[in-house]
Amino acid sequence: QVQLAESGGGLVQPGASRSLSCTGPGRSFRTGALAWFRQPPGKEREYVAGFSRGGGHTYYADAVKGRFTISKDIDKNTVFQKKNSLNPDDPDVYYCAFDQSVLTNSLQEPNGYHSWGPGTQGTLSS
Repeated sequence: QVQLAESGGGLVQPGASRSLSCTGPGRSFRTGALAWFRQPPGKEREYVAGFSRGGGHTYYADAVKGRFTISKDIDKNTVFQKKNSLNPDDPDVYYCAFDQSVLTNSLQEPNGYHSWGPGTQGTLSS
């Protein structure tokens, strides 16, 4: 397991954009699968987007395609998430996850990841 830390939460208006980041130790992000998840209140964590092991491919959930973009800076061992056109259906809490063994066809399954950040919360103003 590696220790992850998300940042970038806060209060924004509906329709605005928000950027999150997730940092890990050393050079761990050079290999392994990286993903963002989010958790609606009272529901299970749901997949947002992720990179396959080694970062060769990027996959987005249908709910965020065209609105969210993920990227990473390997030298800084950081992965980013840019969210546009936020709406009330977008949950507030987002998590990053990492694992050396998750395969591409299992990117969307949260149970496969052994390293998680504590989560970062952002809120839409009314």
